[in-house]
Amino acid sequence: MFPLVCATSCCYFSLRPIIKRTCPLVLEVKEKLEKEHSDLPEGKNGRDDEDLILWFLRDRKFSVDDAIFKLTKAIIWRQEFGVSELTEESIRKLYETGKAYVHDFLDVQGRAVLVVVASKHFPGRQDSRENEKLCVFLIEKALSRLPKGEEQILAIIDLRGFRTENADISFLRFLIDVFYYYYPKRLSQVLFVDAPFVFQPVWQLVRPWLKSYASLVRFCDAETVRREYFTEATTPASFRG
Repeated sequence: MFPLVCATSCCYFSLRPIIKRTCPLVLEVKEKLEKEHSDLPEGKNGRDDEDLILWFLRDRKFSVDDAIFKLTKAIIWRQEFGVSELTEESIRKLYETGKAYVHDFLDVQGRAVLVVVASKHFPGRQDSRENEKLCVFLIEKALSRLPKGEEQILAIIDLRGFRTENADISFLRFLIDVFYYYYPKRLSQVLFVDAPFVFQPVWQLVRPWLKSYASLVRFCDAETVRREYFTEATTPASFRG
């Protein structure tokens, strides 16, 4: 974790030795973006958003050029995808299926929780673009639920009842790309819960795409979710015994 508060005057970390070198880098990125990409939007999640700039600097190990390249791509994607225009009303049809949601409570580590119910995902019957919109809307919602000092979310993929008709390789590719390119290091852990045998070919195909991010994945059962990640009062209803 890297708790931070970033303001226009300076950036403050729990790791104070980093302060002096990060603030000038944030300003350097801002200046270069203003000079080279003045057409990009400003404000929250824009080219002058210091929190966002700092996040991408950290993701790119404080390489200014690498951070600018990846951040520019992310900002353009947000514009083209229409992230700021996504609302619960705009994705209501799929949202009401219960196939994915942000849990009302944080887990025991203080992370916002995104739950996906794979058995309710039907790529043959549901519009792929609408699925992508629901995904991004819920990521944004989960991030907005994070308490001060917490920066990552927990994803729980409920695979109980998963069948071949629920498999969607194209959507999984989209999801991996979204987290890698546009929400880097926002995932703390991914739980695959009660994965059936039929899920194994999907995992074998997807795992190489994850590269180092595969280390975030944990296969476990529903009892583990209840026991290790929540209290009795905060466990998602579908995981209660």
